[in-house]
Amino acid sequence: MASLKDLRNRIASVKATQKITKAMQMVAAAKLRRAQSAAETARPYAARMEQVLAGLAAAIPPGTGGSRLMVGTGRDDVHLLVVCTAERGLCGAFNSSIARLAREHANRLIGAGKTVKILCVGRKGFDLLRRTHGGLIVDTITLRDVKQVGFVNAKAVADRVLEMFAGGQFDVATLFYAHFKSVISQVPTAQQIIPAVLPEVDPAAGTQALAVYEFEPEESEILEDLLPRNIAVQIFRALLENAASEQGARMTAMDNATRNAGDMIHKLTLNYNRTRQAQITKELIEIISGAEAL
Repeated sequence: MASLKDLRNRIASVKATQKITKAMQMVAAAKLRRAQSAAETARPYAARMEQVLAGLAAAIPPGTGGSRLMVGTGRDDVHLLVVCTAERGLCGAFNSSIARLAREHANRLIGAGKTVKILCVGRKGFDLLRRTHGGLIVDTITLRDVKQVGFVNAKAVADRVLEMFAGGQFDVATLFYAHFKSVISQVPTAQQIIPAVLPEVDPAAGTQALAVYEFEPEESEILEDLLPRNIAVQIFRALLENAASEQGARMTAMDNATRNAGDMIHKLTLNYNRTRQAQITKELIEIISGAEAL
């Protein structure tokens, strides 16, 4: 049985940990509002970018070819997985859920006889994937020194992906991140970015879809400029979604940790009081027994 001193030290240690988790919860709650606002603001722009590209692609006459970023290389032998995770832990299952989705996707491709390469964006993704797929990781991009994710950070990742694609290092690229839904719900998502998967233009969708536009310069030239930008936009949206998801997951995890610490303090306090009461009772019995012996 633990002594009273050990129990006092344990209670003090848990109380100190509870203060830390409570502070981290409050910090995450303060950061969440700004991160959530940035993620929600980026969604319409990214969705509209895909619609514009879909309209341009539909305006190009069939059989005239197109950008390799849109039509691909004609093969799907080599796949690049761009796995975006956080730089820090203590955020529940946020990082592990993204890594699990990427790991399952990689295993499925390997089982189909494909070659898989992994580009990690974030240190935690690298730490999780190197245990099982360390030989497939070709590079790691860390954003540890970045306080607030900006488009310049996404463009750096997009430039690395485009450089690899121009060098013929892969045929298909898939982006992995967590889509922010709420504080308690972050959905791991896989999105193919090369070749671009664009929404279909439905002529029966309404008058807006039937509108006729004249482009200057030609549609193919506009696509050559917009498709690389679209990759950066989609990566930027993924990073913003990850930032909001990370803070939401950390807020939930630290709240649970604070509650668990409170429960542990209550149990330890009860154990301390019972041990102290038993010790006092034992001393009283010894005193009474000694007095009766005299």
